[in-house]
Amino acid sequence: MLEISELSEKSIKQILTILEEDGKISASLPGGGLIHIEDNLPYLVVYRKRENDAGTQRIIISEASYLLVGNKFFDAYQKLIYALADKLSSDFKSYMVFEIYTGETNNCFTIKAPAKKLPSSVKVLQKELNTINEVFSGLYLKAEIKDTPNRQKQGDEELLSIEDAKKSGAVILGLEIPPVYRDENNEVYPVFLRKFKDYLITCIHKAIFDYVRVQTTSGVGSYLALGRKHLKDKVFEIDKALAKIERSYQFLWLVSPANIHNIKETFFESNYEKVLDYHYRLLPIDPDILKRELYNLKIEEIDDPAMSHIFREKREELDQQITMLSERGTPNFFYNSIRLYKGLSPKLSDEAGKILREVDEVEEDKNAEFIDAKGFSSLARREFDYFAEQDENFKSKVHIRKDVNIMMVSKGELYIPADYRMNKTEATALIQHEVGTHVLTYFNGTQQPLELLSSGLADYDPLQEGLAVMSEFLVNGLTGNRLRTLAGRVIAGSALMEGAEFPQLFRLLKMDYGFTAERAFNITSRIMQGGGFLKDIIYLKGLVQLRDHLQDGGEYEPLLAGKFGLKHTKIIEELTERKVLKTSALRPSYLLTENITNKLNLIREGLPLSQMIT
Repeated sequence: MLEISELSEKSIKQILTILEEDGKISASLPGGGLIHIEDNLPYLVVYRKRENDAGTQRIIISEASYLLVGNKFFDAYQKLIYALADKLSSDFKSYMVFEIYTGETNNCFTIKAPAKKLPSSVKVLQKELNTINEVFSGLYLKAEIKDTPNRQKQGDEELLSIEDAKKSGAVILGLEIPPVYRDENNEVYPVFLRKFKDYLITCIHKAIFDYVRVQTTSGVGSYLALGRKHLKDKVFEIDKALAKIERSYQFLWLVSPANIHNIKETFFESNYEKVLDYHYRLLPIDPDILKRELYNLKIEEIDDPAMSHIFREKREELDQQITMLSERGTPNFFYNSIRLYKGLSPKLSDEAGKILREVDEVEEDKNAEFIDAKGFSSLARREFDYFAEQDENFKSKVHIRKDVNIMMVSKGELYIPADYRMNKTEATALIQHEVGTHVLTYFNGTQQPLELLSSGLADYDPLQEGLAVMSEFLVNGLTGNRLRTLAGRVIAGSALMEGAEFPQLFRLLKMDYGFTAERAFNITSRIMQGGGFLKDIIYLKGLVQLRDHLQDGGEYEPLLAGKFGLKHTKIIEELTERKVLKTSALRPSYLLTENITNKLNLIREGLPLSQMIT
């Protein structure tokens, strides 16, 4: 960061020159001041350092264009603001100086502005601020507009006189904020301040975007693009640290039994009565040490609202996973599994029941062409070659293992059970499920500046599996038996939550829902991992959520840019608009097929899940 010790005519000229040449500047200023401007934006959010004003400064320092006025040389700061407005208004036709300050303890936001000159922008701000009582309970706040030439706090000297503002092409707006984020002793409520700040910044950005769109020649496309494009180093440090903690263990690998073949053999030989104890692999990590590392990360110091939200969510998820690893084989594992995967909704159970009523189990076609683990490996490598044609940096491996009971992707590499066998239709679908979705989104995530987009943001699993199952439909490979299996996993999860044990679950699936013994065992053995593992419900949950997203007009391909949840789409859109994130590096081969648009339109038009089968 540039250090400017005095705001002389020479240093102000230096600031303008840097802006002219680089389009951005970040510098410390006299009296504890700061300036940060990106991309020559046509507005400046201003806050004056004050005594006994705890918390307010944090509201502005995540902005892409802000000035923190130091506590001395105020006249020099006035000259700097005038110079910035004079230069940038000539570039953009107009320039907004938006000052934020706290008022006395009251229940009102006061917008001080030339209401007739900026009618729509001022009304947008008032409208957004008036939604605060819907977001936070118990505040009872309101927003009012005051059309006054005095836009600053009462008793303060103006940043720019109205006359100087006219000369420089600037418009001045003041926002007085009720200090509801601290108590009468000036002590901040830290959790509330964080949420309040995120809410307030969104309101301000929507109003500023209306001004930018109507009054300036700036090419900003939406209010989402008004956040920082250049994240602080601390953001990337925490991102890397969270990703490193997640990479230190393979969660699914460690909660799956190492003796699954013996469990299956004994269960079948005992006429579906005897269940061997699950044996788990030794932990490669110490949960206590890992949690200490996790909570030593100073996420509270991240002022960017989007990144702060992502990191807090991920820390909570990793905390839950690490706890579960130390609780394998105990009832607590199951209780934490419910929390991690958000339980079961009545809507999801109804969808599962409807599928099982409307879709019949189909006997295996003995004459169908079957593919073993090696054959599937060859198909996967062919898809890898297609990815490498799109990006020469793509690399992945296939592992055929005797000690895995499910096909899975871990860290972008494919693991296949040695005894895996499937018909060609299922194999075509499974390739797109595992490789065209899981491997692809892992690689796309690695091409992003944030490592968490390759390992996964919190709660990314439902969307990942929803995309994976949807890809099976899009390549005409989603069979009735496959869809029934996904529904059966939800039924098993519901029964597990009601206290069913392994033999009961197996009989429920086999006798009541018509699953073959093989399929009923696979569903049961997976959901009983760890002591009760609800992960398998997310396949149907994700498909239902993805269907709803598409029916609500949501796009499909942007969801392949990395590993994140549907709840993150607004944040991903914002970070992409801000140029923090990139568009996808790889596209799956199924998006090139002729009928892809028609098939997605069928979903958008309400095709029932039971009719998605091949």
